[in-house]
Amino acid sequence: MNAEGRGFRRESPPGSRGRGWLVWAAFLVGAGLVWLFTEGYFQRVHDPDAAPRPVTPRGDLAAEEQSNIELFRAASPSVVYITRLAMRRRGMFSLNLFEIPQGTGTGFVWNDRGHVITNLHVIQRASALRVTLADGSEWEARVVGAAPDHDLAVLFINAPKRRLKPISVGRSASLQVGQRVFAIGNPFGLDQTLTTGIISALGREIDSASGRKISGVIQTDAAINPGNSGGPLLDSAARLIGVNTAIFSPSGSSAGIGFAVPVDTVNRVVPQLIRHGRVTRPGLGVHVADRGTAARFGARGVLILRVQKGSAAEAAGLRGTRRGAGGRLLLGDVIVGVGAASVASPDELLNALDARKVGDVVEVRFTRGGKQMSVSVKLQALG
Repeated sequence: MNAEGRGFRRESPPGSRGRGWLVWAAFLVGAGLVWLFTEGYFQRVHDPDAAPRPVTPRGDLAAEEQSNIELFRAASPSVVYITRLAMRRRGMFSLNLFEIPQGTGTGFVWNDRGHVITNLHVIQRASALRVTLADGSEWEARVVGAAPDHDLAVLFINAPKRRLKPISVGRSASLQVGQRVFAIGNPFGLDQTLTTGIISALGREIDSASGRKISGVIQTDAAINPGNSGGPLLDSAARLIGVNTAIFSPSGSSAGIGFAVPVDTVNRVVPQLIRHGRVTRPGLGVHVADRGTAARFGARGVLILRVQKGSAAEAAGLRGTRRGAGGRLLLGDVIVGVGAASVASPDELLNALDARKVGDVVEVRFTRGGKQMSVSVKLQALG
């Protein structure tokens, strides 16, 4: 028989009653803390007498802020939103066509006759184009002309003069590194965004839609995001100094280096596009070797392969590459300079000539049989 069976009662272990009081005290403390951090907390958080804080006066805007605001107000009415549209069928065998947006970009009003400037790559592969002016009105647009070598295009919209505010045009030849610049565009489809920065470099080169190098390009750290292409780069007087055309970003984000086609190029190319639908380029009337071919023949410059009959180059006495007695190859003249500019490649020759006009007389420096020579050539229009 166990102890309980014999009438014995089990005694509590020594100190158990003291521990019970401790547990009960801990419970009461915990309940008090819960009340403090719930009911008491919310009584302090919620105030039935809460009211708006008084506004602290800020005073006048800083001079730079006011200048930025005035610049945006002056230039933004000239900036437009361009939508590239594509035609789609409602079904495989349906004749019912409809337009869907394929991409967006930016442009700006060039004159009050309805001409709008943008990048060529903004409008490529479009079935139709729509231009939205700053006042919100939408207009169907057609392409007037394009210059692939400069990534520029001119559109036309049949809008009344009162709705068109041409942008103010500046100069790019006098720009300086460190100068403040402003970009207005429609990034990511958002309406007219202003970004600011400085000119970080001048005289850069980027690839154009045709594969040729665009020279004299402006480099800026002003943010140029997707959708900014074709928009204006402005100086602090709200004058156009370039057309935003590309961004270089190793990370793939928009926080990179922006590039703009200089306004002096724009102001030379756009009138030709409006007049003729294409750029009439000045030239010599020669066919030249690519840089690799010239290097294989040991030519340090632009090797002339052929001189066109009746061309300005023929009139000036320039010679092309030909076969001599016994079929021996006789290298043609190697152009090394045009005016004050030195040239070492076909791109550099084209850029040097693009800075001139048809009818200009230029000094062409070249080598013939190892001898340095020069002639005056009256530039002709290239087809």
